[in-house]
Amino acid sequence: MRFENLPTTPRSEELLDKAFSRAARAGRAKGGREAQESMLRTAANILSDNLENVSNDWPDFDYDVEPFYYELADAIVDVDELRQALSEVNWASRQIAELRSEYASKIRTADPDTARKHRKQAFARMADIMDEIEDDLLRVGEARDALKGLPDIRPDEPAIVVAGYPNVGKSSFVNAVTRASNDIASYPFTTKAVQIGHFERDHVRYQIIDTPGLLDRPADERNDIEQQAVSALTHLADAVVFVVDASGDCGYPLDAQLGLLSEVERVFDAPVLVVCNKSDRSRDVEADAYMSVTNDENVDEVLDMAVEAVGFEPDLPSREN
Repeated sequence: MRFENLPTTPRSEELLDKAFSRAARAGRAKGGREAQESMLRTAANILSDNLENVSNDWPDFDYDVEPFYYELADAIVDVDELRQALSEVNWASRQIAELRSEYASKIRTADPDTARKHRKQAFARMADIMDEIEDDLLRVGEARDALKGLPDIRPDEPAIVVAGYPNVGKSSFVNAVTRASNDIASYPFTTKAVQIGHFERDHVRYQIIDTPGLLDRPADERNDIEQQAVSALTHLADAVVFVVDASGDCGYPLDAQLGLLSEVERVFDAPVLVVCNKSDRSRDVEADAYMSVTNDENVDEVLDMAVEAVGFEPDLPSREN
């Protein structure tokens, strides 16, 4: 479950204006007690239904959100605070529905003047409830705006995460093995773009993901949100291709690169394939494979090794006799 289809969250004042203006129009079409009850029901229905929709539009984080997106969402918006805000919005929806029932009964048995007083009292209580959840609606709206732009990574498809210091050839490798225009997106907390490519093997679509700003430097250089985003990636990766540049042309010494490799191996449970790129310049490192993306040497073989490391077996329909 991703968050890009969540509708815009209305503000408290906006909902009240909508509810009371529609109620006024509904009341003009009738008279006496009937007009007051029509106004009450119109306003209460708009408020209660819209608030219920705000609450119900969000997924259940325990059951509908994959671990990758859950942890990423928690890093960005604090899921517990969001849940509390949604709970308050749902409470307000129920309270307004109860007010509708309570005051509809009072209005039906009252004279026109008293019915009008009941309706005005109900409106005042509805406004108080909406004031109570003003900050909650704002929090939900801010969470929606923050999460809707998360990159489209599909936890149900096998994923290969590419790691390594900048300028070692990660993006070139992703471009080479996908041979197509790749999706470019940014995490909401970084200006660096995530590159997501796709390729197929044996009718299975694989994702290959380069995450600049996350897995291209040591943990002590990441902020808390970036650290949690790396943790989220551990739920996603079926294999990691760690690219090193033994020639040093990338601008980072080999010792630093191997230090980052050790960290990646410690953090990820998935297989880590060590690949020495720019092998035409230097092979002075122990690696699982050597390639040169620039010279198109051994690139497909590295991809085959990554697929084998993933070991994905699609669920095939069983054939019953």
